[in-house]
Order: sequence, then C-alpha cells, then structure tokens
Amino acid sequence: MRHVLPHPALSAMLLIVWLLMANSITIGGVVLGGAFALILPKFTQPFWPDRPRMRFGRHFLGYLAIVLLDIVVANFQVAWLILFRRSRDLRARWLVVPIDLTTPEAITMLAGTISLTPGTVSADVSADGRFLLVHALDVADEAAEVARIKRRYEARLHRIFA
Repeated sequence: MRHVLPHPALSAMLLIVWLLMANSITIGGVVLGGAFALILPKFTQPFWPDRPRMRFGRHFLGYLAIVLLDIVVANFQVAWLILFRRSRDLRARWLVVPIDLTTPEAITMLAGTISLTPGTVSADVSADGRFLLVHALDVADEAAEVARIKRRYEARLHRIFA
C-alpha cells in the first residue's frame, strides 16, 4: 500500500483541493483529481525522506474548527475596520512570535494559518526557525496578540504534530 499511496493524507488533501478548485463534483473531475492525488505524492516522495507525524483525530478537527471560526470572525472585523475607521487610526504592527514548534511542516502550517486569517500575514521565518514575523492590521496590545497566536494555534499544532 505504501508504494501506491506514499502519503495518504497528502493524496486526500490534493483530491479535496482539486474538487474545491473545480467548484463542482463530476466524474471527470474526480478521475483527474484522483490521478493527481496518486501521481504527485509518488513523484515528490524522494523529497519527503521523513514523513511528518500527524494526528488526524479530534485535535486536528478542533484545530480546523478554530481556524475556520477565526477566519469568519476576522472577515467581519476587517470589514468593520475598513468601513468605519480611518486608515490613520489603524494600529498596524509587526509582531515577532517566538516559535516552539520544531518540524518544518508544523511551522509552515502555523504561518499558513496566520496568513489565512484576514488582518494578519506571515512575512518571514527566522533562519533558525525560532521566530515568525507577522504583520497585523490593527493591534492594541502586541504581547496579548502574540500570546493569542501561541495559545489558539501553536498549542494546538503541538498536539497535532506530537
């Protein structure tokens, strides 16, 4: 089975993303997406000598729920900021978030999550992988925002990538 599906989670994710991008579920779309889901992990297998250890149970589902909720809430917050506040009143800040995660996959997932949430974007990871530079659109308390990122996202990623 390992020869056919070297990375089953990646294959499943590729198929789901393909179908979401196609915006419809058709037989041709499923066949083409399935082909990509089987072929791409096989060709990229040499670049993944150590598979990331992930837990796809309740921790992953909880993380996904938190991220989706935060994206929806942040969309409304950013819309309110744009519609009802002047740009000179925004408190845009650069935040340096210390990272306790050790695997590149977990750090990438943290950076991607931050960038997916409207109003924040991950700009850089330090060379040693211990700090993440984040730009936030409106921050009253920098330390509280860093603590929120660590509590809501990084702590959950620790449990997923244990």
